[in-house]
Amino acid sequence: MTRPPVPPIPFAADERTTLNAFLDQYRAAFLDRAWGLDSTQLNITLPPSSLSLARLIGHMTGVENCWFLERFDGQPEPAYAAALDWEADPDAEMTRAETLPVDQLLAEFDEACNDARRRAAAADSLDQLSTATSPSGERYSLRWIMVHMIEEYARHCGHADLIRESIDGDTAG
Repeated sequence: MTRPPVPPIPFAADERTTLNAFLDQYRAAFLDRAWGLDSTQLNITLPPSSLSLARLIGHMTGVENCWFLERFDGQPEPAYAAALDWEADPDAEMTRAETLPVDQLLAEFDEACNDARRRAAAADSLDQLSTATSPSGERYSLRWIMVHMIEEYARHCGHADLIRESIDGDTAG
């Protein structure tokens, strides 16, 4: 099995193309950290942290849905997320991820990313505002959401790098 490639980032492109390319590169780099691992390996943690690759993938699936599906487009959260007991478990999306078969975990992540790409591509411009508002009552621009998502992936790719290296020494991501 061949390791999936990380998509290139063009050096001279318009703003929207550049943001999409950076976000897609981070999505691919993040997912690469799970490449070739089984369910047991995806659930390995580095104490004292409770983070695992499975938990991170579950979290980022939720983040993709939250920002693009729910906040940007104003659609309801996926049924599985609506069924989670957030009061009993503030990390419910991560806890759920630990219980999923690898194929389902990765398919849900892929579906959330593809849905986010479609929603971003359908927007009139990066200036298009979200349906949902911030706690202060302001709406988010698509530009802000995309930059925020790049920041989310940058943070969690670092976590994923450390976890993956501790599992099998792989630092290729």
